[in-house]
Amino acid sequence: MSMKGRGGQHGRSNFKKEKPEFDQQIVDLARVTRVTKGGKHLSFRAVVVIGDHKGRVGYGIDKGKDVQIGVAKAANQAKKNVITVPIIRDTIPHSIAVKYKSAQIILMPAPRGSGIIAGGAVRTVLEMAGVPNASAKILSRAKNKMNNIKATFLALQSFKLSQKKAKKDIHAEMAEAEVKATDNLVVTKADEVAPVIEVDTLKKKEKPPVMAKKWPVKR
Repeated sequence: MSMKGRGGQHGRSNFKKEKPEFDQQIVDLARVTRVTKGGKHLSFRAVVVIGDHKGRVGYGIDKGKDVQIGVAKAANQAKKNVITVPIIRDTIPHSIAVKYKSAQIILMPAPRGSGIIAGGAVRTVLEMAGVPNASAKILSRAKNKMNNIKATFLALQSFKLSQKKAKKDIHAEMAEAEVKATDNLVVTKADEVAPVIEVDTLKKKEKPPVMAKKWPVKR
C-alpha cells in the first residue's frame, strides 16, 4: 500500500499560483555606505518601477541590508505611489516639457504604429504604463536615473485634458470602431440593391456658344 505525504501529487495539483497585479522592473541598483561612530554600515538601494500595462504605473526607492530586501521594500513603496496615465488614441494627450532638479525631459505624442521612441528610464516608465505610441527625449546631460524617473512621473501627472476634448476623443474612437466593424461585413448577392438612376427632367438646355464678332481691319 503506497502512502502519499503532503508533497505528493494530490497536494500540488490543486495549488495554482496567482498572477500578480503589477509587473515590476529594477531600474537602478546601487551599493551605499553610511559612516557612523560605530563604523561603516553597508546597504543596497533599489529603484523599482511597477505597472499593469493598462494605464497605471508607480515607482519606489528604498534601501535594505540585502538586494532582495531592498527590492521588496522598493516594490511595496511603489504600490503606494501608483498614478493613472491618460491614453487617448493610443498615445498621450499632448506634448509636455518638465524639469526636475538636474533632469529635463520632453514627452510628445506619436502616430499609431510608431511604438515608444525613447531610451533609459523614460522608456521603462512608458512601457510599464502601457502607452502604445509616444516619443520622448532627455534634454539634460544628467545620468541620474532617479531624477529622470521623477521628472517623467511629474510630466505624466501634468497632462491637462478638458472634458469637451475628452468627449470628442471618445466619440471619435466610437466612430472609428463603427467604421472598422462595417469594413469587416461581407455583402451577399441578396443584400445587393440595384442602383437607382435619377433623371433630371427640369434640366435646362444648353445654349450654343456665342461667336465673337470679327471687326474689319483698316488698311
